[in-house]
Amino acid sequence: MTARRITLFGGHYGSGKTNIAVNYALHLKKTGFDTVVCDLDIVNPYFRTKDSKAELDEAGVRLIAPEFANSNVDLPALPQELYGAVQNRSLHAVLDVGGDDRGALALGRYAPYILEENDYDMLFVANFYRPLTPDAGSALSVMREIEAAGGIPFTGIVNNSNLAEETTPEAVLRTVGKADELSRLSGLDVCMTCAERILAEELKGRIPDLFPLDLQKKYYEIHQVRMNRK
Repeated sequence: MTARRITLFGGHYGSGKTNIAVNYALHLKKTGFDTVVCDLDIVNPYFRTKDSKAELDEAGVRLIAPEFANSNVDLPALPQELYGAVQNRSLHAVLDVGGDDRGALALGRYAPYILEENDYDMLFVANFYRPLTPDAGSALSVMREIEAAGGIPFTGIVNNSNLAEETTPEAVLRTVGKADELSRLSGLDVCMTCAERILAEELKGRIPDLFPLDLQKKYYEIHQVRMNRK
């Protein structure tokens, strides 16, 4: 996938877009781009880009997040720095858009700048194992709701279907047809299929445009807790 100056990841909460946004920002930095990742997610206070601040700092990726991210404030104010990240054309910006249509409302204030420059990808992250997006039709409905709320049309699809630590290569492969169906219904290409790095190695040659993921620290912590309970 050719890197646009601004890449936005949107999808229903639980789709995994935050983890993808962090990984993609780190990927851009490794590729040689001056990169900033911006947290626009005011809906889900649990998984946040700020959870990966140490890794982003070490890689030289700047993070812009609401001041009260990871606190008990329900709706943190979005920082003014976000305007600079969107408008500064010397930067590559990765935006984590809030889950569902309510979260995408925060995107509306930046939409005019993004559309005027027209150097962006708005990628819909689909997890077909989530209860509200079990098939292409329901995923398309969520996609249209986010577009209407945020004011920016999607340009591509990311298949991030997973069952957390229970994900197998076969579980990912079972969703390829659903992603293709969403592509047919929406008229958009499936730009990438994401899988945790070890799974991605096993899926090489079986799925095109694989994007391996390193999980955020909080995902590992949850996985360890679940394993200890078994």
